[in-house]
Amino acid sequence: MSVTYIATGEGWLDLATREIVGYSMADHHRASLVADALTMAVGRGWLQPGCIAHSDRGSEYTSDELRREIGWLGLRQTMGRAGSCSDNAAAESFFALLKAEIGTRCWPDRTTARAEIFAFIEIFYNRKRLRKHPAWGYLTPLETRQRHEQGHALAT
Repeated sequence: MSVTYIATGEGWLDLATREIVGYSMADHHRASLVADALTMAVGRGWLQPGCIAHSDRGSEYTSDELRREIGWLGLRQTMGRAGSCSDNAAAESFFALLKAEIGTRCWPDRTTARAEIFAFIEIFYNRKRLRKHPAWGYLTPLETRQRHEQGHALAT
C-alpha cells in the first residue's frame, strides 16, 4: 500500500494502491484515500479476510480512521520500519514504472489524469504488460494471479 502524487493543472492528484487491485484518486492526501483503495480491492474479491495491508508510517496509514476501516474489512495492518524505504519497495517500484511509462507530466485537469491512469492500470498494466522476471515468467499481472489462484506453479 502506497501513495504517490500526480501533477495536474488543478493541483496534485494522489493515487493509492495495493497490488493494483484497488486504487483511489482524489485531490487530498487523507486516510480516506487509502481506505477507498482497500475497499475497492475487497469489493472486487481480491483481498480475503486476514490479508495484510502493509504500508510505511505516513499519517494517513497511522490514522484511527484507517485502522477502523482495516478492522471493518477484516484485514491486518503492518508498517515498515521507520526510515526504511526498502520495506515498501514493491509499491514504490510500481509508481516509478507508472510515471516512467505513462510519462511524468502535468495533466490539464484531474479528470484527464484519472482517465489515463485508469486506462494504464486496468487496460495495459494488469492485462498486457509482461513481467520480465525469471521467477514470474513472462506473464501479465492478471495471468500471474490467475495461475496462483488455480494452484499452478509459476513459470521459471
